[in-house]
Amino acid sequence: QVQLVESGGGLVQPGGSLRLSCAASGIAFTFYAMAWYRQAPEKERELVASITSGSGMTNYADSVKGRFTISRDDAKNTVYLRMDTLKPDDTAVYSCHARFGETLRYWGQGTQVTVSS
Repeated sequence: QVQLVESGGGLVQPGGSLRLSCAASGIAFTFYAMAWYRQAPEKERELVASITSGSGMTNYADSVKGRFTISRDDAKNTVYLRMDTLKPDDTAVYSCHARFGETLRYWGQGTQVTVSS
């Protein structure tokens, strides 16, 4: 079965850092584009960052550009999201997403990130 399992979420103070991990199984990970989404209460789900399967090209939402870094380790079937200079507005459930073409898409269960003093 396909599984995407996130970890690394938690409570952090404003200005702090966290690194999220998403471990994939049941897919040919190296061929999948990976992404992180987030959803805060009463807000729409938004794409935070993505990374392609081949060249490793990355894209970021304007709100996190310069603060977040997405990376992948194909040998470990894992994608990461390094989050620095965290703000209260970053508080959300962060979910891992895998995509192959336009039809094969999988989601993780999500991990809570709370930025608060």
